[in-house]
Amino acid sequence: MLRAENQAIAHSNIIKQLETKQKTLFSLTTPIDPFDPVVFYKQGTPNTEGKRFFWKSANEDFYLVGVGAALLFSNLAKKNRFDDIHQFWKDIVQNAEIEGSSIIGTGPLLFGGFSFDPDTGKEQEWSDFGDTFFYLPKYMLTVVNGQHFLTFNQIMDPAGENKTSQYKHIEEYMNDLLARQSTVAVEQVSMTSCTEIGQAEWVKAVEDIVNLLKSTDIKKVVLARKMIIEFTKSPSIATVLEQLRRNQPGSFAFALESGSSCFLGASPERLVKKTGEEVLSTCLAGSAPRSKDPGEDEWLGKNLLNDAKNRYEHQLVVNMIKNALNPICTNLIVPEEPILMKTPAIQHLYTPITGRAKAGQSIFKMVERLHPTPALGGVPTIEALKIIREKEKMDRGLYAGPIGWTDFRGNGEFIVGIRSGLIQNNNAILYAGCGLVPDSNPQDELIETRIKFRPMLHALGGEEK
Repeated sequence: MLRAENQAIAHSNIIKQLETKQKTLFSLTTPIDPFDPVVFYKQGTPNTEGKRFFWKSANEDFYLVGVGAALLFSNLAKKNRFDDIHQFWKDIVQNAEIEGSSIIGTGPLLFGGFSFDPDTGKEQEWSDFGDTFFYLPKYMLTVVNGQHFLTFNQIMDPAGENKTSQYKHIEEYMNDLLARQSTVAVEQVSMTSCTEIGQAEWVKAVEDIVNLLKSTDIKKVVLARKMIIEFTKSPSIATVLEQLRRNQPGSFAFALESGSSCFLGASPERLVKKTGEEVLSTCLAGSAPRSKDPGEDEWLGKNLLNDAKNRYEHQLVVNMIKNALNPICTNLIVPEEPILMKTPAIQHLYTPITGRAKAGQSIFKMVERLHPTPALGGVPTIEALKIIREKEKMDRGLYAGPIGWTDFRGNGEFIVGIRSGLIQNNNAILYAGCGLVPDSNPQDELIETRIKFRPMLHALGGEEK
């Protein structure tokens, strides 16, 4: 068996080993009795911490949970990373033997993400992931509209184990799994400190950028900052996921582990979804707080819909996504007016864009063309990224980068990794940003980032700031 569970293996080395040793991917999917996805993540198989992922779609009964790694792809190369992972996956699945998979999201599937900016200065906190990080899980639970499926993936040597032994293996695993199912106990840990990093410097950077926007042709720059939390002991990832699932039902809950690091969050923002040839992208930019008072909450929403600054910021995103998809999609439909997307802590201007993929256009090509949208980078993109590198003074890593999955049929979905944080042992680093345009007010932007810290802060057991 070709093992890639303890280290990253470059694409060329994986393919070379598969070809020279005549190894191929064997994937078997079988229906199973209902199994809680968070419990599967927590106890799906022993000794898999550091090799797990979790995905819950927004407003859908759709989960993907992987434990263990049959193959791992991690590449620090700056160029061609989208093409590299697409070719890697194409090479792996073209000779794969796949049984029992008839539902989207079952069978062999890649899950992972891309860093926001491969050209930024690197920080140690993101060293477990690199600029591209994907893996094929050894075991995967898929939940689709109340149906539960277990997929087992393994790289097979024709001279080694036969399929009969694999059938027996997955049957034994499934029986053991079902026997161990329990509930997720809430394991709260105490915070010892919670620090907003460089707050004064960040406000000054906002002032500088706003003045720059007023005097140049640059239209928008997104500036992010971070908060560092220390705990008495390492937080339970399963507990945090359960809190995100309960408290953020309209968002995508996700987690991606590598070594001692886990990047997770509850993002409201889909980058792109591909189902067959159908394509959906969403524009999410322009924000306002929520209120527990229904009347005030409605007023805040109406004010957002009619606010010139937020509408301008939102339209920049709509124009960019439309222009990015137009060469690779047909039948694009772009609504003329945004609507509101409300999450528990914040509401956004929201515009969905739909179309059909042209022949040969993969989801990775769509991610490449869309990332970063003006909602996370700025307009124009290249100039905005230069300012971000100079003024932000931090490595975003996977924060605000594309996080998602694709199956062997080419279906898949990617979100933007916001409302998120990085947990490492007894520490957590939370990230939040906001879009700056010429009318931005630095203190208002500071308040907006505090609102955006809330989903992860609450999931970790912290108080509202």
